[in-house]
Amino acid sequence: MTDRAAGRQGRAAHEEPKVAIVEESRPWWKSGTWLGRLPSPRELGACGVSFTLHLAVLIVLSSIILAVPIRDRLTLSALPLDDLEEDLVAQEFHFSADVHDEVGALGDKGLAAARPTAPVDAAESQISYELEPTTAVGDIQVQEFDRAMLEGPKIPENVIVKGAGSVGTSGAMGAVDRITHEILLSLDERPTTVLWLFDQSGSLKPQRESIAKRFDRVYEELGVIQKSGNEAFKHGEKPLLTVIAEFGNLVQLLTPKPIDDLTEIKEAVRAVSDDTGGREYVFQAVGFLAEKFRHQRLARPRRNVMIVAFTDEAGDDIEALDAAVDVCRKYEMPVYVIGVPAPFGRATAYVKYVDPDPNFDQSPQWAPVHQGPESLLPERIKLLFGGRAKMEEQMDSGFGPYGLCRLAYETGGLYFTVHPNRETGKRIQPWETAAMSSHLSSFFDERVMRNYRPDYVPTRDYYQMVKSNAAYTALVEASQLSATTPMENVRLRFPRIDDAQFARDLSNAQRTAAKLEPKTNALVAILRQGERDRDKVTTPRWQAGFDLAIGRALAVNVRTEGYNAMLAEAKQGLEFKDEQSDTWELRPSESVTVSSALAKGAEDAKKYLERVVADHPGTPWALDATQELREPFGWEWRESFTDVAGRIARAEEARNRPRPERPEPPRKPRRDPPAL
Repeated sequence: MTDRAAGRQGRAAHEEPKVAIVEESRPWWKSGTWLGRLPSPRELGACGVSFTLHLAVLIVLSSIILAVPIRDRLTLSALPLDDLEEDLVAQEFHFSADVHDEVGALGDKGLAAARPTAPVDAAESQISYELEPTTAVGDIQVQEFDRAMLEGPKIPENVIVKGAGSVGTSGAMGAVDRITHEILLSLDERPTTVLWLFDQSGSLKPQRESIAKRFDRVYEELGVIQKSGNEAFKHGEKPLLTVIAEFGNLVQLLTPKPIDDLTEIKEAVRAVSDDTGGREYVFQAVGFLAEKFRHQRLARPRRNVMIVAFTDEAGDDIEALDAAVDVCRKYEMPVYVIGVPAPFGRATAYVKYVDPDPNFDQSPQWAPVHQGPESLLPERIKLLFGGRAKMEEQMDSGFGPYGLCRLAYETGGLYFTVHPNRETGKRIQPWETAAMSSHLSSFFDERVMRNYRPDYVPTRDYYQMVKSNAAYTALVEASQLSATTPMENVRLRFPRIDDAQFARDLSNAQRTAAKLEPKTNALVAILRQGERDRDKVTTPRWQAGFDLAIGRALAVNVRTEGYNAMLAEAKQGLEFKDEQSDTWELRPSESVTVSSALAKGAEDAKKYLERVVADHPGTPWALDATQELREPFGWEWRESFTDVAGRIARAEEARNRPRPERPEPPRKPRRDPPAL
């Protein structure tokens, strides 16, 4: 059939129903004669054409729908996961790094403003457990107690334990809010007992009252939730029980039994006393509490048990760490620690102490406190150039002290590094440091530092790991050796009055370099032995640590030997080009011209340091490497005029001139900081 014929047939098929409608005033099924006749051929044809057209339209529409990609259709109905998670979390327990009045802030203000009230007499309710003192055996402190008492099972390596080595906060009260959230999650599973353990050291004194006030808010918030009918509180009559304890060189229970009375809890917290002994046996205290309240985990019905420790030191009984980890894992007791950040690669931090009595001198004093390092052994060499050994500038390591962080990490808890000056991307000056806080000049993004977590493994495993790689061994040995090699001041200006005086000054300066040179040579020799295994190092932390150590050691060695060589060269004779010049100055230079061996050392040092900066940005290793690269490795002599003769004459005149007596202004007496 041609197209024209098909068109005529189609028009005829469409025109037929119109004629039928005009001829009949009623539908054919109401005509009364439909039972007696069959449809005509024209009616059958019209029905067939209509059916064909409608079927074609349906096929076309179906094809269009099927042609749309399924991912486009799914995207229209998908709901972001973040929105779902926000709807599932109770608003009262959101937490952030900012300061808020509501529960949920990981921030704090005014840590130094609050003073503790007089302690409540709780002698009748105190139970004491004396921690045995340590005995020095060589250079290692060995604990004299039965390890078998705290021995736990050996958990397989494939068992995953949730925990965090470090969570940065700016205030202890904000950390308490986060722990409130953890308590609620525990209550959602089963009834819970929380063991609060307070350090008695004097450096925590300004914070105790503020923490006690925050305790009121914590339990009030939990009480509000209980009254609102939260499912987490429907496990029994006393779903949440509390124990308050304190520790120093011994541990005391301020509540003999777990209690749930808020008034008694407040009195116990404010009854924490000050210990001036200066010893904190935190790991023994944690192990004691875990054994003391193990029946809470073993009895029926079982309860969850959480241990929350407040301390601002690293602990003086690191030898008891493995036992504390074992017993807490044995009874499944997570440990949460509200502590301080560890200084990068250092065991000692310097706390800003201001005498609380206004009748005494109020100028800041820097008291050494044991707050690090962040690893089992220091993994950062101690090198200074310029005589700054007394007060070294320190940085945040990104983590807390090794022992406490490992305790929290391996038991499924959290460690909160509390520092009121925490602010990334800003350099903190000493005068900006809050009172009773350590001075840390720089803080780092914890999201970056997460990739540089120390090895939280048992002591035996750590030593085996160090021995397995020459680079690890070299770094640890160099870090221990350099910790006892402070640098002395380096003289760079040499006035020339006469040849004899000039030669004496050069010889005296050479003695300083001669003392330093063997030490830097020893550092370089140790670290050079680790180069053969450097390519086998795969973890970012050890890569950055080794590269920084050998880069800095080479840089200081090149400067030291170059300094000595330049002084020896000057003793052979230096002539001023300008007749007015009277002083020789030794200035840093980018070029190393003394010898080819030193030039090769400078090239290697630059290679290692630049690799640290490129591969580990935003870390303390990169900051150290950057500072080292700012100082050139070579030296050069420059002549200048400093009026040496005139200064000598004026000094003689001033020495002979009588000085008028000036009354000194009265000064307040000054006393040394107590044991913190």
